[in-house]
Amino acid sequence: MEGSFDMKRLRYGRIIIMTDADVDGSHIRTLLLTFFFRHMHELILREKVFIAQPPLFLIKKGKSEKYIRDEKELTRELTRRATENLSLETHSNGNGPKAVLDGAELRSFLLSLDEYAQMFAKVERRLRDARVVELLGNTSLRLDTKADFQEQVNLQPVFDALVKLGHKPQMRTDEEHSSNAVVFHDSTNAERSIGVTLAALPEYRRYRALARSIARYNDPPFVVVKEDHRESRGTWRELLDYVKTEGQKGAAVQRYKGLGEMNAEQLADTTMNPEKRTLLKVRLEDAVLSEEIFSTLMGEDVESRRKFIEDNALDVKNLDV
Repeated sequence: MEGSFDMKRLRYGRIIIMTDADVDGSHIRTLLLTFFFRHMHELILREKVFIAQPPLFLIKKGKSEKYIRDEKELTRELTRRATENLSLETHSNGNGPKAVLDGAELRSFLLSLDEYAQMFAKVERRLRDARVVELLGNTSLRLDTKADFQEQVNLQPVFDALVKLGHKPQMRTDEEHSSNAVVFHDSTNAERSIGVTLAALPEYRRYRALARSIARYNDPPFVVVKEDHRESRGTWRELLDYVKTEGQKGAAVQRYKGLGEMNAEQLADTTMNPEKRTLLKVRLEDAVLSEEIFSTLMGEDVESRRKFIEDNALDVKNLDV
């Protein structure tokens, strides 16, 4: 088929892939991309292939409707609605609040806090103990670079804290990386390690960076002030839950699993409308890497595919079972 493909005979300016926003849709999209990559390579090289990005959410309030592209935009919209007449006071020591946030500054803090929660969940999937992840969010700890882990004194506070949490940690020398690590066992008795391997993970690095960026205001209890009403929230999680609930008050949020869940008018008004739709252009930036990925996922080497799944299983966010 590749030999019979003639770019000069192309009748359309764009080829748009439209699939459901679930696991099956992702699989179909991968199959189609594999087909174009293998047999009509020039279409991708000339950037003729696009992936439709239908909105995942619809917010209705009264007669107003607003389509939301993804979860990140949904969080931003709910935060905007929740903070229209809201201010936040951080921990008070008896002499007035430590800080008062409102407007753009408050929204920025809350959005960073929401991303912090997402990174927290990803690191928790690695360590299987939320208390340990909370500990690693302590910005006073030096646990970021290889040099940090080469100094055993930097790991001692972690070791001591794990003892207090009821674990039986071990301080080990990591010969491979010429550094140190604190090892403990989770509730299933599986071994977990806090060392350079963990610190090299993108989610860990982002988690630590966010912890530093929100540290100035992440000082509970928080007092939420709306007009003359004041409510206290004891943790950052409780604060986020409050904001999301407040943002949805009086509104209905509908999530679309796939294009088939939209009626014809909704589909025409969003994904099919050239003036409103969002398209993701498929680019080939690294041919060698792309070849490796397609061969791993769609090839006949079962062992390589199994290893890929095992290495990336903890990063799965949505799974149909």
